[in-house]
Amino acid sequence: QVQLVESGGGLVQPGGSLRLSCAASGITFSSYAMSWYRQAPGKERELVATITTTSGSTNYADSVKGRFAISRDNAKNTVYLQMNSLKPEDTAVYYCNAVRHAVIMYNYWGQGTQVTVSS
Repeated sequence: QVQLVESGGGLVQPGGSLRLSCAASGITFSSYAMSWYRQAPGKERELVATITTTSGSTNYADSVKGRFAISRDNAKNTVYLQMNSLKPEDTAVYYCNAVRHAVIMYNYWGQGTQVTVSS
Protein backbone atom coordinates (compact mmCIF):
# COMPACT_ATOMS: atom_id res chain seq x y z
CA GLN A 1 0.00 0.00 0.00
CA VAL A 2 1.31 3.41 -0.96
CA GLN A 3 1.33 5.92 1.83
CA LEU A 4 2.52 9.50 2.03
CA VAL A 5 2.37 10.61 5.64
CA GLU A 6 2.79 14.29 6.35
CA SER A 7 3.71 16.02 9.57
CA GLY A 8 4.96 19.33 10.86
CA GLY A 9 2.00 21.57 10.22
CA GLY A 10 0.54 23.85 12.82
CA LEU A 11 -0.03 27.40 13.91
CA VAL A 12 2.76 29.92 13.53
CA GLN A 13 3.03 33.68 13.75
CA PRO A 14 3.85 35.81 10.72
CA GLY A 15 7.58 35.80 10.14
CA GLY A 16 7.95 32.42 11.78
CA SER A 17 9.11 29.12 10.37
CA LEU A 18 7.85 25.59 9.99
CA ARG A 19 9.34 22.45 8.55
CA LEU A 20 6.99 20.00 6.90
CA SER A 21 7.91 16.37 6.42
CA CYS A 22 6.43 13.72 4.16
CA ALA A 23 7.43 10.11 4.72
CA ALA A 24 6.71 7.75 1.84
CA SER A 25 6.21 4.01 1.88
CA GLY A 26 5.14 1.48 -0.71
CA ILE A 27 7.06 3.17 -3.52
CA THR A 28 10.61 3.25 -4.76
CA PHE A 29 11.08 6.72 -3.39
CA SER A 30 14.19 7.60 -5.37
CA SER A 31 12.29 7.04 -8.62
CA TYR A 32 9.74 9.73 -7.86
CA ALA A 33 9.77 13.44 -8.30
CA MET A 34 8.39 14.97 -5.14
CA SER A 35 6.34 18.10 -4.80
CA TRP A 36 4.48 20.15 -2.28
CA TYR A 37 1.14 21.67 -3.16
CA ARG A 38 -1.14 23.81 -1.10
CA GLN A 39 -4.80 24.71 -1.14
CA ALA A 40 -6.50 27.48 0.74
CA PRO A 41 -10.27 27.52 1.28
CA GLY A 42 -12.05 28.58 -1.87
CA LYS A 43 -8.88 28.53 -3.95
CA GLU A 44 -7.38 26.16 -6.47
CA ARG A 45 -4.65 23.80 -5.41
CA GLU A 46 -1.32 25.30 -6.40
CA LEU A 47 2.13 23.89 -6.85
CA VAL A 48 4.53 25.23 -4.25
CA ALA A 49 7.79 23.39 -4.88
CA THR A 50 9.23 20.42 -6.74
CA ILE A 51 12.42 18.43 -6.41
CA THR A 52 13.54 16.01 -9.11
CA THR A 53 14.67 12.43 -8.73
CA THR A 54 18.24 12.49 -9.96
CA SER A 55 19.81 15.90 -10.02
CA GLY A 56 17.84 17.17 -7.08
CA SER A 57 17.06 20.34 -8.93
CA THR A 58 14.27 22.38 -7.45
CA ASN A 59 11.56 24.70 -8.65
CA TYR A 60 9.40 27.07 -6.67
CA ALA A 61 6.30 29.12 -7.12
CA ASP A 62 7.12 32.80 -7.38
CA SER A 63 5.17 33.46 -4.23
CA VAL A 64 7.54 31.38 -2.10
CA LYS A 65 10.90 31.88 -3.79
CA GLY A 66 13.53 32.91 -1.30
CA ARG A 67 11.41 31.82 1.64
CA PHE A 68 10.75 28.10 1.15
CA ALA A 69 13.18 25.27 0.46
CA ILE A 70 12.35 21.75 -0.62
CA SER A 71 14.76 18.90 0.05
CA ARG A 72 14.74 15.13 0.11
CA ASP A 73 16.49 12.34 1.93
CA ASN A 74 16.22 9.23 -0.19
CA ALA A 75 17.68 7.05 2.55
CA LYS A 76 14.77 8.03 4.77
CA ASN A 77 12.17 8.12 1.99
CA THR A 78 11.28 11.60 3.13
CA VAL A 79 10.78 14.96 1.49
CA TYR A 80 10.82 18.20 3.45
CA LEU A 81 9.57 21.71 3.01
CA GLN A 82 11.34 24.33 5.08
CA MET A 83 9.14 27.40 5.29
CA ASN A 84 10.63 30.64 6.54
CA SER A 85 9.33 34.19 6.78
CA LEU A 86 5.81 32.88 6.76
CA LYS A 87 2.98 35.17 5.76
CA PRO A 88 -0.75 34.94 6.44
CA GLU A 89 -1.29 34.21 2.76
CA ASP A 90 0.71 31.01 3.22
CA THR A 91 -2.16 29.63 5.26
CA ALA A 92 -3.40 26.49 3.52
CA VAL A 93 -3.51 22.74 3.63
CA TYR A 94 -0.19 21.50 2.33
CA TYR A 95 -0.09 18.27 0.35
CA CYS A 96 2.79 15.99 -0.48
CA ASN A 97 2.82 14.58 -4.00
CA ALA A 98 4.87 11.84 -5.64
CA VAL A 99 5.02 11.38 -9.42
CA ARG A 100 6.81 8.88 -11.61
CA HIS A 101 6.59 9.06 -15.38
CA ALA A 102 6.78 5.54 -16.80
CA VAL A 103 4.58 3.58 -19.21
CA ILE A 104 1.82 5.18 -17.23
CA MET A 105 2.00 8.00 -14.76
CA TYR A 106 2.07 7.08 -11.11
CA ASN A 107 0.70 9.88 -8.99
CA TYR A 108 0.17 9.75 -5.25
CA TRP A 109 -0.96 12.26 -2.67
CA GLY A 110 -0.63 12.66 1.03
CA GLN A 111 -3.54 13.47 3.29
CA GLY A 112 -2.52 17.07 3.77
CA THR A 113 -1.37 19.00 6.80
CA GLN A 114 -2.77 22.32 7.94
CA VAL A 115 -0.51 25.35 8.11
CA THR A 116 -1.99 28.45 9.70
CA VAL A 117 -0.06 31.71 9.81
CA SER A 118 -1.73 34.16 12.13
CA SER A 119 -0.98 36.48 14.99
